[in-house]
Amino acid sequence: MALIKPRTRGKQLVRHRTRLDHETNETLYAYAHFLGESTEYVLNQVIDTVLGKDKDFLQWRLEHPASFVPHRQSHVRRHATRPPRATSVPAPVSSH
Repeated sequence: MALIKPRTRGKQLVRHRTRLDHETNETLYAYAHFLGESTEYVLNQVIDTVLGKDKDFLQWRLEHPASFVPHRQSHVRRHATRPPRATSVPAPVSSH
């Protein structure tokens, strides 16, 4: 029997990028396939299920209800800080 139940209602999703070790990534995709759900759904449910059982964390969150999501800084393109590339200028042709 699956620990995570198939989706019953929609939620607002936000983008979060992370890295997983190879074995965890394989397990994530296998479990998502097993459920017939997306990996995003599985990750959300795993977090809700595991952290929902942590009584110390739940008490702490009651005492600290503020958001801990870092504020997004303005998106700066990585290559914008690089110095401009030197462009080759053709040498003048002398007509002697």
